[in-house]
This record gives sequence, structure tokens and C-alpha cells, in this order.
Amino acid sequence: MEFGYYNGKVILIDELLTPDSSRFWPLDEYQKGKTQNSFDKQYVRDYLLSINFNKKPPAPKLPDEVILNTSKKYQEALFKLTGETL
Repeated sequence: MEFGYYNGKVILIDELLTPDSSRFWPLDEYQKGKTQNSFDKQYVRDYLLSINFNKKPPAPKLPDEVILNTSKKYQEALFKLTGETL
């Protein structure tokens, strides 16, 4: 969480509880001590690690498959949390 001051009050200044800022795992698939299936940006991080990205600009172009699978994960999270689809 990131906070700041505005008009003398402490305020939340960044997103909260989204797949970009939090980790979401399906409870029915959770396995202690294992890498978890998740609905967050860890999928992209894992891809970047697999290609030995050096974490310096410019970032590599993501393959269409990685983009599509990331989108599916976020849409599944939306549905599980709200029952809604895009």
C-alpha cells in the first residue's frame, strides 16, 4: 500500500486489491510450499524470468500467447470476484 498527504490528511495514493498489486490464488488449488496458480501478474514475471530478462529498460516485447493468457487470468479473477464477464 502506498500513502501520501493531501490537505493535511493521509490518503491512499495507489491501487489496492487488484491483480497488479496483490496476489490472488484459488483456494481449492492451494498447496503449501508450492508455486501457486494465480490470477495476478506473476505469470508475466515468470515468463520474464524464463527468458533471463535483465530487468533493465527496454523490456522485451511479450509474445501474443503471454498477453492472451494474462488477459484470461485477469478475466477469470473478475468473474470469480464479481460473477461478471467482459
